[in-house]
Amino acid sequence: MSALAAIRDFGQRVPSAFSFAGAVVIFFATIAASGGAGSGQVLTTALTFATMYVIVGLGQMFVITTGPGNIDLSIPATIALAGAVAMRVMNGDNAMILPGIASALAVGAAVGCFNYGLIRLLSIPPIIATLSASFLVMSSAIAFGRGLRVRPPSAFADFATGRVAGIPILAIATLLLTVAMAVLLHRTVYGRSVTAIGQNSRAAGLAGIRVDRVRWATYVLSAALAGLCGAVLAGFSGGASLNMGEEYLLASIAVVVVGGTSVAGGQANVAGLWGASLFMYLLVTMLNTYGVSAGLRLLVTGLIIIAIITIAVSYTHLTLPTIC
Repeated sequence: MSALAAIRDFGQRVPSAFSFAGAVVIFFATIAASGGAGSGQVLTTALTFATMYVIVGLGQMFVITTGPGNIDLSIPATIALAGAVAMRVMNGDNAMILPGIASALAVGAAVGCFNYGLIRLLSIPPIIATLSASFLVMSSAIAFGRGLRVRPPSAFADFATGRVAGIPILAIATLLLTVAMAVLLHRTVYGRSVTAIGQNSRAAGLAGIRVDRVRWATYVLSAALAGLCGAVLAGFSGGASLNMGEEYLLASIAVVVVGGTSVAGGQANVAGLWGASLFMYLLVTMLNTYGVSAGLRLLVTGLIIIAIITIAVSYTHLTLPTIC
């Protein structure tokens, strides 16, 4: 077996390997540029910011896994609205942290229901439905959050920015969330239904799976996790802002695909989200370290992501099982 064939075979068996390998390579390239200084700080910061990508990536992963054409483009607007609502409910009071988080999840769930309502009742393609919904959600966020200057409760800010033995508390909590989502995907009827629908929705329906109900739950889950990310991001940033979700439109899709989830649906990779999230953050850090200008940095980042997604799509055609 040739070296290329061996690498391809390994990539098929361990889809998340390439994302972690890329993150490691970029990490050492960044450290080399800085002469080895601040490596611990770079890694800790990467873990902190990667958690945000992972949270939204988990929801997007479930949506993409349900099959071609399924995608949630309302995530940035949901983050903005949920973050503003959470901060307003918490109002700086530690006793209101849980109600604030619950309100962020409720906002996300409502957006998810609205998204699927457009898709199911009006027969609008998901990419158009969720993009249209994002304008309405962002308008609501602007109306609700304009002029909002509420700082997060001290305990919530400490949770979002604190560390234990040098490891961000937020990263530990997100790791537990990732394990829970992996169990949901691989060990429950709902998760297996998501995978079955992504492989062949017609066969899944004939097998007794309630396809519409599962898809509805998936869009609700994606938006709810975006709402959770909005609350956490507001806690980390010292308050909510209307533009805090902008970078998560491309990121939520890129981390899913780069992490090894099939863009054709029916095949998800939870662990790969961490490798892809670290890769994306470290990529930007590396370009900053090398002094790349903002415009060129965006160009290089976009080209690298496009190249990786193109490779991922080619692997999808090789690895995705065909179901007649």
